[in-house]
Amino acid sequence: MTQFFPTFDQTAEREPFWFLGGQARILLPGTATDNRLSLMEFADPIGHAPPHHVHENEEEVWFVLDGEVTFFVGDQRHDLVPGQVAYGPRGIPHSYLVRSPEGARIAALFSPARIEEYFRSNGISVAEAGDLPPEFDLGAVVASAEAFNLRVTGPPPTL
Repeated sequence: MTQFFPTFDQTAEREPFWFLGGQARILLPGTATDNRLSLMEFADPIGHAPPHHVHENEEEVWFVLDGEVTFFVGDQRHDLVPGQVAYGPRGIPHSYLVRSPEGARIAALFSPARIEEYFRSNGISVAEAGDLPPEFDLGAVVASAEAFNLRVTGPPPTL
């Protein structure tokens, strides 16, 4: 039986970066799993929500670590608190909305991996940008999504 023990530079991979006004970190990159899966963490303020979008390649599982988050998957709404999980199948439009005043932290598992490269390529290092999220160009973020078979299908949900 072959055992698989991923090796990667955990310090470099886990450095936080700003993405669409929240912070993200890659906890387990696809390069460590033969691109079978990747794991990310998102720390977002109240009201944060990405535009509704579709992943054509990846299944996505969200695990709420802190705060209250509403997940929209297709025509379903899931109001989650810490310890609860939501699933976003590939090909189905989805988004989320942070509802708690203190913000929220979410772990997101993607399978297969590679989408973490999209987030990293559109992010700005916290070490470089500082404690406040820098301005971002939503048009550029949306335009770069096509290379990852990611489509924006609508505006972000609101409080």
